[in-house]
Amino acid sequence: MTLDVSIPEPPDLSNRGRPSGFDWEESETLGSEDFYREDLENLLQEGAWREGFEEWAEYTNLDEEEVRVVDDLDLFQAFDFYRDPTDDHLRFDAPTVPEDWRERDVTESLDSSSVSAINGELHDLGRAVHETLQNYLQRTRDASDRNEEPFGEREE
Repeated sequence: MTLDVSIPEPPDLSNRGRPSGFDWEESETLGSEDFYREDLENLLQEGAWREGFEEWAEYTNLDEEEVRVVDDLDLFQAFDFYRDPTDDHLRFDAPTVPEDWRERDVTESLDSSSVSAINGELHDLGRAVHETLQNYLQRTRDASDRNEEPFGEREE
């Protein structure tokens, strides 16, 4: 089933702290805690978010109402994409429906099974966008290896 919804704005990755689940010492990162979020946000804005979202929308099991709830809860904006300084790999954190979802006005159409489905689909969306970001980064590396501007951009 192809989902027929507007593509939400890509997440704003600025002004975020350490990604969830990080428990490392400064010695592990050699003092560098740069998560390259600004660079990744630029790639999301340039099309990685749109491409990943479109791919996900082709295969998701969510319906338009569930996507509206995700949007109303600002879960698309809660995605985090970053480069892990401990191993120099691209990572993502997918949001989940808040535990207090029953008290929220926007969730009247949800039940426990749809919340579980949404959480799984959000992870799948994160994975699709993550793969797209990796492709964008590879193209950027390939262009710089050839001394070209990435994505066809040229300075005049």
